[in-house]
Amino acid sequence: MNRALCRAWLAMGVMLCGLGMVSAHAEEEQVTLNFVNADIESVVKAVGVITGKNFVIDPRVKGSVNIVSSKPVPRSLTYQILLSALRLQGFSAVEGSGVVKIVPEADAKQNFSVTTGKSMAVSGDRIVTQVYPLQYESAAQLVPVLRPLIGPNNTISAYPNTNTLVITDYADNIKRINKIIDSIDQPSNGELVVIKLKYASALDLAQQLSRLLVEGLGAAPAPGASSGEPGLRFMVTPDVRTNSLLIRSDNPAQISRVRSLVTQMDTPSSDSGNMHVVYLRNAEASKLAETLRAILSGEVRSAQTAVAGQPPVAGGAQAPAGAGIVQADPSTNSLIITAPENIYNSLRAVIDKLDARRAQVFVEALIAEVTLDKAAEFGIQWQSPLSSDSTSRAVVGGVNFGSGGSNIVNLATGSALPATGFNLGLLRRITVGGKEIAGLTALARALQSDVNANILSTPNLLTMDNEEAKIVIGKNVPFITGSYAQAAAVTGGSVSVNPFQTIERKDVGLTLKVKPQVAEGGTVKLQILQEVSSIQDTTNQAGIITNKRSIESTVLVDDGEIIVLGGLIQDDVQDGVDKVPGLGDIPILGSLFRYEKRKHVKTNLMVFLRPVVLRNSVASESLTGDRYDYIRNVQSKTQMGSHLLLPDVAAPQLPELKKKREEAGKVNEAKEMVAPPKPADVVPSP
Repeated sequence: MNRALCRAWLAMGVMLCGLGMVSAHAEEEQVTLNFVNADIESVVKAVGVITGKNFVIDPRVKGSVNIVSSKPVPRSLTYQILLSALRLQGFSAVEGSGVVKIVPEADAKQNFSVTTGKSMAVSGDRIVTQVYPLQYESAAQLVPVLRPLIGPNNTISAYPNTNTLVITDYADNIKRINKIIDSIDQPSNGELVVIKLKYASALDLAQQLSRLLVEGLGAAPAPGASSGEPGLRFMVTPDVRTNSLLIRSDNPAQISRVRSLVTQMDTPSSDSGNMHVVYLRNAEASKLAETLRAILSGEVRSAQTAVAGQPPVAGGAQAPAGAGIVQADPSTNSLIITAPENIYNSLRAVIDKLDARRAQVFVEALIAEVTLDKAAEFGIQWQSPLSSDSTSRAVVGGVNFGSGGSNIVNLATGSALPATGFNLGLLRRITVGGKEIAGLTALARALQSDVNANILSTPNLLTMDNEEAKIVIGKNVPFITGSYAQAAAVTGGSVSVNPFQTIERKDVGLTLKVKPQVAEGGTVKLQILQEVSSIQDTTNQAGIITNKRSIESTVLVDDGEIIVLGGLIQDDVQDGVDKVPGLGDIPILGSLFRYEKRKHVKTNLMVFLRPVVLRNSVASESLTGDRYDYIRNVQSKTQMGSHLLLPDVAAPQLPELKKKREEAGKVNEAKEMVAPPKPADVVPSP
C-alpha cells in the first residue's frame, strides 16, 4: 500500500468514526492503529482494507472497541489485534472459504472452523476444533478436569470408544490445554507384582484387600491424594487360573505392606472342614447350589469308579463328607460352603464365572392388520292381491327375499324394523274386518357399505435371558362347558328344578409369550407364542364364537434386527342373486323378480418381531427413559381444557424421570455411607 492510499483511508476513518489511523513508510510495511470508542463495523472495514480480507458481520454484532498502538506494528498483526479486541467484546471470527464471519461467541462453535489433530499450527484468538486422542488416561475422566479451563461458550466432550477428546475453543487456549494433557497423559510408573497363594482363595482375598486399601480402611494414602480417591492408583486383581493376586501401586511402601498382609492371611486352615459364606451379586443361590452339588457329586463318583473299576452309579449319589457341602440361604442370596481349601478354591472360581450379570432382552412385537370390506345390495319386492270376490277371498302374488328388516312380509306385518340402507315402499289402504289399514305392497331397497380398518398393535416385553415372559391384553370371557338340572324339592306334587352350568374362563385379546436365549455372538434364539383373538358372536345357542390368529414358532434373530413371523393375505369375493326362476332373467323387467348381493373382503395381516439385547444398566436406563418420556408426552397432550361452567380437573401426569434418578442416587449414597460392606467369609467352624 503506498503512502497516498493510506492517507486517504486515514481521512475516511476520521470522518466515519472520529478516529485516526496513521501509516508509516511503505517499505517498512507497518501501521499505527488508534481507535478510541470506535464502532466495530468501522474498525472491521478499516482492517479489511489493510489485510485484504473479506468480512461478513452478524446483525447482532454491535458496540465499540478501543485499539491504541504506541508504535507502528507489522501489517500481519493487524488481523490478530482485531480478533483480540472482538474477543474482549464477546464476539468471534469464524474463517471460511475466502470470507471471515463476525458472530457472537456463543454461536461460533456451531459454524465451520479449522479442525486439527494432536499437532496444531494455528495460533491467536481464532476459534478452532481439535481432536485429541489419548494413550493412557481416560478421556471421560479428563473432561471435568479441563472443563473449567474452557470458555463458557465453547465446548469439550469425550468419545469413549476411541478414548478421544474433542475441544472447540480459541487456538492459544487450546495450546495451553495441550501442554496440560501431555503432562497428565503419561504411562503409569506403578510397580506390578504377582503374589501366588497356597491356601487362601484369590477371589476372596482380592475382595478383602480392596475393602481395606482402596476404600481407605487401613492404607496410607498416596502423596497428594486422600484414601479412596482415583489418584491413589492401587489395583488388585485375582487370577483364578493360577490362584494368584496381581497388584499394582505407585507407592512401593504400599506394595511391601500388601505383601506382608498377604503372607499373614495365606495360611492353612486349622480344620479340614473350613466354612465359607459367599454372597452372590446376580445368580440365584438356590439354583447355583444345585449346580455346585452336582459338580461335587460328579467329581467324587468319577474318582470312586476309577479306583473300584466299576461303572458310574446313576442318580444323585451324595459326596462323602470330605468332598464338601454346599447349602443356599435364599434370604440373603448367599452360599454356605464347607470344604477343604483346594476344593473351595475350585468352587470359588466356578462361582465367580456363573455369578455374572445376565443379559436382558427387550422384545418388541408389531401386529399390522389392514382390512377392506365392501358390500352392495339391490332388489325390489312386492305383494299385491291379483283378484277378489264378494266372499272376501283374494288371489295374492308377489316376491319377497332376505330376512329380518329387509323382507317385505316382515315389514308389512310389523314384526321387524327396516334394515339399514335406502328403503322405498308403496302403501295401499285395504279393508280388513270393516277397518281400513295401510298395507305395504312394494319395497325397493338399495345398500352400499365401505369399511376400512387399519389396526396396529405393538406389545412390548422385557425379560431376562432364558426366562419366559408373558403379556395378555384383553378380556377374560366365560365359556359354558356344560349344564344340567337337579331336582331340588317336591311341593304339592310338583318338582322344582335348579338348573346348573359349568363355566370356563378364557383370555380373549392379545397374548404374547416369549422365552429368549442370548448367544455370545449377539444372536437371539426366541421361543414365541403370539395370539390375537376377538369375539365374533355371542347370540349363538351353542356358545360364544371367537376369531383367533396365532403363531407358535422358534426363530433365530440378530440383536436389533426385525424379522417377519408370519402373516395372512386373504381376498374374499362373494356374489349372490335371489330371483324367481325364469322371470328374474327377463331384461329390465326381471329386476322386479330379482334381489342381488355383492361382497368383497380383503385382509392383510403381518406380524413382525424385533429383539434388543440389554447387557448393562446403561442400556436398560436408556430404553426405560425413552419409553418413559414418550408416555409423559402422550399424557401431556390429553390434559383437559378449561370450561366456562365446569371446574378444572387435572389429568394424572408422570413425574420427570431425571428427578427420580437423582432421588434414588441420593438414597443409595446414604445407604452406602451407613451400611458396611458384607464380609466375604465367616470365622472357620470349630
